[in-house]
Amino acid sequence: MSSSYLAEPRGRDWLIFALVPLFMSSNLVLGRGIAGEVSPFTTAFIRWVGAVLVMLPFLYRYWPMLFSALRQNAGLLFSLGFMHILVCGGGVYWSLTHTTASNATLIYTTSPLFIILFERVFAGRKVANREFIGILIAFVGVMPIVLRGDLSAVLDLQFNKGDLGMFVASMAFAVYSILLRTSGARAIPPMVLFTLVALAGSLLILPIVIWEISQGGMLPHTTSAWTKLAGITLIASLANYLAFQHSVRVFGPPLAGTVLYTSTPVSILLAVIFLGEDFRYYHAIGFVLVLGGVLLATLKLGSRKKA
Repeated sequence: MSSSYLAEPRGRDWLIFALVPLFMSSNLVLGRGIAGEVSPFTTAFIRWVGAVLVMLPFLYRYWPMLFSALRQNAGLLFSLGFMHILVCGGGVYWSLTHTTASNATLIYTTSPLFIILFERVFAGRKVANREFIGILIAFVGVMPIVLRGDLSAVLDLQFNKGDLGMFVASMAFAVYSILLRTSGARAIPPMVLFTLVALAGSLLILPIVIWEISQGGMLPHTTSAWTKLAGITLIASLANYLAFQHSVRVFGPPLAGTVLYTSTPVSILLAVIFLGEDFRYYHAIGFVLVLGGVLLATLKLGSRKKA
């Protein structure tokens, strides 16, 4: 383990690491649970504005940096906000009004594969054989989920628009992840970047929220709705971000990154327990193929050192 990470993780560190998949999973499960109570883009707007308001008092030392970073990297920040807050926020919540949390989880798991594909197309990155095979396996695994086990849907083109929306969100998250690796994004402290992206995305999503409300969109007015919004803001946004960053600092990116895969079964389990969703045979087939393909494509295989 690199010396930049803590040499002896404590019990608290392992507990935080174990909670990250639960925090990640809560977004899709709570997002599905709030569908029908609050309109999707309104949900995303309240979530991220709430996150900004909670974070600002803790960033008083960085306030001068907030303004200079926003001024110098406005294009990048608004691009990140568009991908992460508008598409992967409001777009995901819209998709969850048309599909199940289980379907959404499995389809969203393909985002690491789009990272590989986009880096190949736009940056000329060479795709290894195992990565290519993993991509094929995962996409084959997505098909029974999207088609819900009905192969005739291919001929009739009867795809669920919520599932297709999750595909778009998966691609947007891949673009977002690639943009995070640029020098401009890496030069901004993580907490400052988190706040600025949330702020930029909230500004972009505001016109859609106004339109949504003007068309009779639903605003939160029940204890249930506000409780779920609080959970999405505090757990899926803030706790998830802080816990993941802590895991990266303590254990390093490779081990911390494995939570992206363990969150998939956790999301499905939560959807079955709390939302009463059915776990069908095509979920099992898709789960094995998608997760297996993603692991094959994205995890680095160890190599023996020559003596």
